[in-house]
Amino acid sequence: MTTSTPRAERLRMQSNDARIIRGAAIPTAVAGILAAPAGAVTGGTDTALAAVAGVLVAGAFFGSGQLVLAKVAQRWPDLLMGAAMAVYVAKVGILMILTVLLRDASFLDGRAFGAGVMAGLVAWLGGQLWSNLRVKTAYVVPESAEPAEPPGGAGAPASVPSSAAPSRKLP
Repeated sequence: MTTSTPRAERLRMQSNDARIIRGAAIPTAVAGILAAPAGAVTGGTDTALAAVAGVLVAGAFFGSGQLVLAKVAQRWPDLLMGAAMAVYVAKVGILMILTVLLRDASFLDGRAFGAGVMAGLVAWLGGQLWSNLRVKTAYVVPESAEPAEPPGGAGAPASVPSSAAPSRKLP
């Protein structure tokens, strides 16, 4: 029997997040595998490498954000929206820097790279959408089954909801 350490518990991802990431990464990997022969047929080795590099950039772009947000959601769920905005801004900034650095690269076919990014984007988003529809995520966590203490303290009478109050017919 194996026992998990507190550090291992912190590093473990929730199963629904792992399923969503896996469900998006697999179609993206397939898109990368298909991009290589498509690029080779249309323009040769350089085009094939550029298309695969584009798919890899798209997969890294979306995958890194999803992993970070899964960790934030597990550890600090109250900060999820702020973290999502920060991750988005950081990813767009990194993508902008990457685009500026690679715009005049002689070793990279720009059209094939762009097509690879688009193929990776469509594959990731399609896989993520499919996975989100199939994973049952609880958005509302039900309260515990123990009866709550009445609002006035332990000695106060419990209030009766209006829907449970006996109705009287008027004569």
